[in-house]
Amino acid sequence: MRAPRVLVVDDEVAVVKVLSAILEQEGMLCAHAGGAAQALERLKEVPYDLVITDLRMPGEDGVALMRQVVASWPDVPVILLTAHATVAVAVDALRAGAADFLTKPFDRDEVLFAVRKALASRLETPAREQPNDLLASREGPMREVVELVKRAAPTTSAILLRGETGTGKSVLAREIHRQSKVSRGPFVTVFCGALPEQLIESELFGHEKGAFTGAAQRKPGRVELAQGGTLFFDEIGELSPGTQVKLLRLLQERTFERLGGTEVLKTDARFIAATHRDLEAAVKSGAFREDLYYRLNVVPVSLPPLRDRPGELRQLVEHFIAEQARVGERGKLSIAPDALHALETAAWPGNVRQLENFIERLVVLSNGPILTLRDVERELARQPNVSPPGQKGSADEGTLDARRGETEKQALQEALTRSANNRTLAARLLGVSRRTLYNKLQDHGLV
Repeated sequence: MRAPRVLVVDDEVAVVKVLSAILEQEGMLCAHAGGAAQALERLKEVPYDLVITDLRMPGEDGVALMRQVVASWPDVPVILLTAHATVAVAVDALRAGAADFLTKPFDRDEVLFAVRKALASRLETPAREQPNDLLASREGPMREVVELVKRAAPTTSAILLRGETGTGKSVLAREIHRQSKVSRGPFVTVFCGALPEQLIESELFGHEKGAFTGAAQRKPGRVELAQGGTLFFDEIGELSPGTQVKLLRLLQERTFERLGGTEVLKTDARFIAATHRDLEAAVKSGAFREDLYYRLNVVPVSLPPLRDRPGELRQLVEHFIAEQARVGERGKLSIAPDALHALETAAWPGNVRQLENFIERLVVLSNGPILTLRDVERELARQPNVSPPGQKGSADEGTLDARRGETEKQALQEALTRSANNRTLAARLLGVSRRTLYNKLQDHGLV
C-alpha cells in the first residue's frame, strides 16, 4: 500500500514546514500550496488522500476551498486549520463537509490523531445526502435490517449497531442519520478505538484555554460539534472504563463540561454506537459497564456477515466496480460472468470492506473495459486469507491455513488496541515493518 499523500495549503511557510515534518515522520508524502488557486491546480495533477488548509489566506479562504474540494473530489477529506476556532466556525465547517479542524498553535499528537481519523474515514462509503443504493432494496437477512432502520431512524432513541468488522456499520449509521429528523445537522464520528487516553476528554468534550500544556485556545469537542445532528461512536466496545463513566453521564443527563471548564453544557444530539465486540460477554467480565450497555442498546440492529448474504455479492461487486470506474475515470467497466462467479464462490472473512478494497485493487491493476477471470484469479492469489473459488463456508474453517489466518488477524487487532490504533507502534509491537503491517491489515480487511 502506498504512503498517504497530503496537500498542505497555507501561505505561512513556517506552518507548512512544521506540519509537513510531523506527517513525513509518520511516512506520509506532503506537498504544499500557498493558496486555494494553487491547491486546486495541484489536485487536478496528483491524486491526494487528504487536504489540510488554513482558514484565512489571501484570495479565497479555506472554507471556499473546502467546498470546491468536497464538490469535485468527494472522496478526499479536508481538515480546516485556524487560529480563530469557535463553535460556530467548527459546526459550519463540518456541515460544509470538513472532516475535522485544528487550532493554531497545534499539538503534534492532536495533528496525527485528526489526520489518522480523516484518512480512516476515507475508507468508508459516504452517504451525506443521497440514499445509499446498497441499502435501497434488499432481500434475505438485510431486508429485516433495512425495515428496522426505517422504523427507528425518525425517532430519537439510541441505536446500537452490531456486526463483524467490515459489515457496513458506518455506512448504515450514515443512512440512519439521513433518514432521521436531524438529517440537516452534522454527522460527527468518534473513532473510539483510535482515542489516545490523554486526548479522550478533550476530543469528546472539548477544552478551555489553558486546560493543559498546549491548549492555547478554547476548542469545542465532538459532542458540542454534533449539536442538532448525530453523534456516532464507532467501535464503542474499545472505550476505557474511565471514558465509559463520562459517556454514561452524557447519555443519562445529556450534559457535559469542557476540560478545564466549569460551565455545564447541554446536547441535543442523536446517539448511534457500533461495535464488533460481544458486549454481553464484556459486561459479564467487567470490561464494559452494564448501565452504559442498556443506555446504548435501546434499538439493537445486527448486520449479518457477508457469508450469510450470498445473494447480495453480485450487487455489491457491480456497485463497487461502477464507483471505482467513476473515481479512476476509467469509463464504463464490466465484469465477465466467470469472473463474477469466482468472486461469488470465494470466502470474504473481512466482509463488505474487504470486498470493496479488493475491487479497488482489481480495477486499478486491470486493463481493458472488462474485468476477466484471469484478473480476478491473479488478485485472489495475492490475498492469503481469501479462500479460492469453491472453498468457502464451514468446510475450510478448521484447516491449518484458516486457523493460522484467524490467529494472525487476532494478533493484528490486539496490537492495534494496545497501540491506540497507532500503526507505527503496532508494527513495532508485532516486530514487522510498517509496509508489512499495512499489507496484513489489508489482507484481513482491517483497514
